[in-house]
Amino acid sequence: MGDLRKKLHDELFVGALPDGRLTFTNKFLVLVILLAVGAGALATEPGLSRRWHEALVLAELAFGVIFLIEYVARIFAAAEEPGEGGPWAKRWRFIRSPLGLIDLAVVISTLMPVVTADATMLRTVRLLRVFAVMKFGRFSKALKEVWAAVSDRADDLIVTMALAGVLLLFGATALYLTEGDLQPEEFGSIPRALWWSVITLTTVGYGDAAPITAAGKVFASMVALSGIALVAMPTGIIAAAFSEAMQRRRDQRIDEMKKHLERLDEVDEAVEAKLAALERTRNPGP
Repeated sequence: MGDLRKKLHDELFVGALPDGRLTFTNKFLVLVILLAVGAGALATEPGLSRRWHEALVLAELAFGVIFLIEYVARIFAAAEEPGEGGPWAKRWRFIRSPLGLIDLAVVISTLMPVVTADATMLRTVRLLRVFAVMKFGRFSKALKEVWAAVSDRADDLIVTMALAGVLLLFGATALYLTEGDLQPEEFGSIPRALWWSVITLTTVGYGDAAPITAAGKVFASMVALSGIALVAMPTGIIAAAFSEAMQRRRDQRIDEMKKHLERLDEVDEAVEAKLAALERTRNPGP
């Protein structure tokens, strides 16, 4: 029983293995989660035939059974988690933990639509399981690298956002002055013109509001061209910071490998010294 519990722990709890990789079981669970979310989204389509609806209900039931088995297995294997307390104390700790509560919410959200049709929003809770499954794996390391990169360049990004605010206000004010009298619904005030300024500066351009005067078109062109540069600025800042963070991570790994090799050299020297001492005791000189 102990061997089975240990194997389940290594398979289900990400981070239990030394390399931190996702096991086959966790990869399978991620796939099931994505399929369950897709099935839940399809179930909201009223145009589906009765046969497809029944198939989706069966799929919901199958996903719910898989998640229920996983939840029970995680509670059983939680006894292998490091820390103080006995097996049942560790299990109770897992049940009350954020990950345990997410697991329980996912089981309920998956089985509830089978019982009632008024649980559409609960289906989206399954997406939390993707993060729960990969919380302690390489996925979280990548998120930490991204967050570190953003934090390192926070001042640059704040300046970029401030510049964006200035350009938004400039565009809204310019279109209010040039187009406000002619198009009061779209540009009758600066807050109204801000909507146009946002979609133009972000290069979306829905087309629901557009200037008709020559001056308005000139200002609109300036805002649109500024938007291209403004979108590229934070992208370049974050990309450069992320590249630097990855380089620091590579340098750290190289330093760790060098230290490990130095420790191996010290061990080799100690072993050679002991062997030499043994040789001297076995073959004493005259």
